[in-house]
Amino acid sequence: MVRFIEENTKLVEKETGNKSNNDVTTTKKKVLQDLIINNGGGLINSWVDSMRACSPTHLKSLLKQSSWLTEHPSALDMFEEILHLSEGKQIVMFLDYDGTLSPIVDDPDRAFMSKKMRRTVRKLANCFPTAIVSGRCREKVYNFVKLTELYYAGSHGMDIKGPEQGSKFEEDSKSLLCQPATEFLPMIDEVYKKLVEKTKFTPGAQVENNKFCVSVHFRRVDENNWSDLANQVRSVMKDYPKLRLTQGRKVLEVRPIIKWDKGKALEFLLESLGYANCTDVFPLYIGDDRTDEDAFKILRERRQGLGILVSKFPKETSASYSLQEPDEVMEFLQRLVEWKQLRSGA
Repeated sequence: MVRFIEENTKLVEKETGNKSNNDVTTTKKKVLQDLIINNGGGLINSWVDSMRACSPTHLKSLLKQSSWLTEHPSALDMFEEILHLSEGKQIVMFLDYDGTLSPIVDDPDRAFMSKKMRRTVRKLANCFPTAIVSGRCREKVYNFVKLTELYYAGSHGMDIKGPEQGSKFEEDSKSLLCQPATEFLPMIDEVYKKLVEKTKFTPGAQVENNKFCVSVHFRRVDENNWSDLANQVRSVMKDYPKLRLTQGRKVLEVRPIIKWDKGKALEFLLESLGYANCTDVFPLYIGDDRTDEDAFKILRERRQGLGILVSKFPKETSASYSLQEPDEVMEFLQRLVEWKQLRSGA
């Protein structure tokens, strides 16, 4: 497990020396995309266009809904097919929080999950190993979920901890702790304070310290002010080449440049559960955000398990199936629990 972490936490700049030319080109493109905010001039306009692309006009998206659903059918409609694919394998559940277990709200501090959803997730964790994988700091997402029987991976997987009360699926799960970006904590705190100061005069902007990353929420910022916000963030980020910027649903994420994301968190948790090289495991990952794509891609590469995207509108995704909203997620989880209980004779 230690080896797994060490192999995946080197800086991107050091990694390129051991890659083929094609791999280096791909890495450089990704770094350029993530760090586009660190450049001035016309690239800021391109970056603002990217912000808009993450927040599409839904009317246009509706035109593509039918063909998109053909490629990414409803996980509820295809429930029996999913069960067939998992036959004879251990299901392991991975769940995003915001937009998956709770609705997306204007104030991120009020993204509460319903009591019914909490009961459903508790039952789910009694049936299958279950992890919450979120961009939020681990402590914050735990305070929202309030279930001690789950694995929690906060800060996009850079802060992982086993169940407080232990797990029947893994021995010594209480001692599980993975924090591959600890050396960046002072830098993240420094950037957080600077971003709070820099964005304080932009109405609606909200900066959130998520321990190993910083989130700049622009859901309540007028679109006419997005360019100003981009410049404010750029003015801070240009002094920190070891940090990168990624985007989610109307949120900018400042993260360390290490080879670690929700996909690596998924692999780490599978390894810690003893399923690293197993063919009889079936990971199910449900999420709604661009950052969840890292996990969806890992599942496709492994040809193991599947991803389910939560979205009412067509999006480019590596997920295999879709659900429209948290209520559909809850229905899907309830059906999984009922299926498992019937098979167990509970």
